[in-house]
Amino acid sequence: MQYNQLEAAGERRLCVSDGTTTYDLTSADDSLRSFGDLARAAGLTRSTVDDLADALIEDADTLSLEEVDRDVTVPVDAAEVWAAGVTYRISEEAREEESSKPDIYLDVYDADRPEIFFKATPSRTVGPGEAVGIRADSEWDTPEPELGVVLYRGEPVGYTIGNDVSSRSIEGRNPLYLPQAKVYDRCCALGPCVVSSQSIDDPHDLDMEMTIHREGEVVYTGETNTGEMVRSCEELVSYFTRHNAVPELAVVLTGTSLVPDSPFDLQVDDRVEISIEDIGTLANPVTQV
Repeated sequence: MQYNQLEAAGERRLCVSDGTTTYDLTSADDSLRSFGDLARAAGLTRSTVDDLADALIEDADTLSLEEVDRDVTVPVDAAEVWAAGVTYRISEEAREEESSKPDIYLDVYDADRPEIFFKATPSRTVGPGEAVGIRADSEWDTPEPELGVVLYRGEPVGYTIGNDVSSRSIEGRNPLYLPQAKVYDRCCALGPCVVSSQSIDDPHDLDMEMTIHREGEVVYTGETNTGEMVRSCEELVSYFTRHNAVPELAVVLTGTSLVPDSPFDLQVDDRVEISIEDIGTLANPVTQV
């Protein structure tokens, strides 16, 4: 099942789609206004989010696709978004290319311990159709399409799409600048929905595609499969949660799967579209922050 959070006139609602019909779960239970509310209720009843949604559907109003597209917002209010680095070979090559100290990345791809870093808070995260940001003090910026694992109390409950927008010029000057290259206003996009874990047969075999539009033209397109990821979602989640007081809701982005060839540089008013099989398409314009 696919879950969307909607917002209109300052009011949040939660809806679910079974592939043919979209249901307003808030109309069936006014206490369910976010994906977090549903995950929390499922946890209390020791059921899955899909089981709980199924029980509510017969009492829920239906919604049109037009209503969902009009009011859709970020699909999960994750208190923290974290991300993994160098989980695809292309990411290792890009890190080495941009860096003035490329040797630091040589052992990350094959190391026992993955790279896990903090990415965003809710105030820095945008949803479908909202503008992602590029820093005004950066000379080289790229979007980074990633599969996101949605966690409730450290346990996977679904998947979404993430855009880990990054400054390659700032990170390239010195690896210690990674937080500034990664964490800033509008640095992360999530969406368009959360697909439950039960609805994804294998998160390590999903086709992915990214297209970037500029002034009516396609300036980049690329595709891959999550099977190219050298680490599993379970491994990345394990390293995120170990010895760490994780928040109730979190998202772990699993690594950059596609990187435009240099000297590609993301520009204001570009439009980035990231598609992942069985999840959908996350589309965002670009602005400067």
